[in-house]
Amino acid sequence: MRFIDEFINYMSSVDAAKLFRMFWFFFIFEFFRFFLVEISTIIFWKFDSIFRKKGIADARLSLIKNQPLVSIIVPGRNEGKHIYKLVNSLKEQTYQNFELIVIDDGSDDDTAAICRNLEHRGMITAFYRNDVRGGKASAANLGLRFARGEFIVHFDADCSYDRDAIENILVPFYYNPKIGAIGGNIQVRNYKESLCATLQALEYYDTISIGRITTGELGIYRVISGAFGAFRKEALDRLGGWDIGPGLDGDITVKIRKLGYKIHFEPTAVCQTNVPITFNRLIKQRLRWDKSLIRFRLRKHRDVFFPNDSFKFSNFISFMENVTYNLILNIKWYFYLLDMVFNFTSQLIFIIPMNIVLYTVNNFMKFLVFSPFRDRKNEGITYFLIYIPLMVFYFGYFLRILRTVAYVQEVFFKASYKDEWNPAKSSRQAKALKL
Repeated sequence: MRFIDEFINYMSSVDAAKLFRMFWFFFIFEFFRFFLVEISTIIFWKFDSIFRKKGIADARLSLIKNQPLVSIIVPGRNEGKHIYKLVNSLKEQTYQNFELIVIDDGSDDDTAAICRNLEHRGMITAFYRNDVRGGKASAANLGLRFARGEFIVHFDADCSYDRDAIENILVPFYYNPKIGAIGGNIQVRNYKESLCATLQALEYYDTISIGRITTGELGIYRVISGAFGAFRKEALDRLGGWDIGPGLDGDITVKIRKLGYKIHFEPTAVCQTNVPITFNRLIKQRLRWDKSLIRFRLRKHRDVFFPNDSFKFSNFISFMENVTYNLILNIKWYFYLLDMVFNFTSQLIFIIPMNIVLYTVNNFMKFLVFSPFRDRKNEGITYFLIYIPLMVFYFGYFLRILRTVAYVQEVFFKASYKDEWNPAKSSRQAKALKL
């Protein structure tokens, strides 16, 4: 109680100028970008959707009338236990003119036997197998080679999809012919399995779902998730498919942008996925994800930052936003900590808890303010509220430190080429080709 009284008394005595000086990182960067910019953009997006309503309805009618063939490709390894459930669930989709192509990437379980049985029964259009594991990109490219559809939809075998998911992710292609790729709305299905999963669900809802609506509306959306993404086949054919290596989702998105296509996020196309339920597994996943920023944004596609024949301002802004808020500000956060340690040493006992209070209040505000814009706004709100205070530690410290480790590993050691997620032979080839 004594500390609380001292804390309240101290913070009450601080004027606005000093308050800003002590918490400049929060006010200038975090609150501005992840609340003010997002809420302004979301409100505009919601308002603008009124004017897009007729165009979207006409696009849906065009889709239904034209009935283009869609190739659903499902690459994976040791996914036998998920395939039947996925195949069976596709019978309920509102859009049915699709072929289903499953690619087994060197599984050592019963995936091949299960898939051949389903193919024989007509439940899978085609099944292909890499006898030797080549990586997810290799498997996806094998499926692309045999795909006959006008559009390609990329699925993960262990995900589930709303009944209208395929239809909804295809509609924007008919609304705007300049769209080359569309990302689905990924939500966490197993959010109650562990604390780790619950915190990820909050993250997906906030920085991934709401964040992608924002970046999509601003024209800088940058990652088509491999769990649920749709592509014009002509665009993938021009690119030759996916390049090998971790980070392929962000890489293919950049490559399609470079061709001049627009990238769209479709919040009504909902996919449910399972996330890691232990922090050890989560650490491995995020280290892999975060290394891709260095590998692809700053090395492979660094030409986006320089004037050239294919330079596009929207691509430049997309890259700058990504690099600024994930790399530069990650570094700047440590400068903020040093600033506080050296210039406010005696007040740290109050500054640290006040930072926690500011971020926690901000997280509650964001969750409540953005809830009306959720695709399923009544799902899990009460359940999540009690976990929001933990987000300052999860997102503000845990993930930030993970990003730092990943950046150091990739900048100095090119660690992504040693990631076990990708076969060693594929990584060696990717490194030799500078992919």
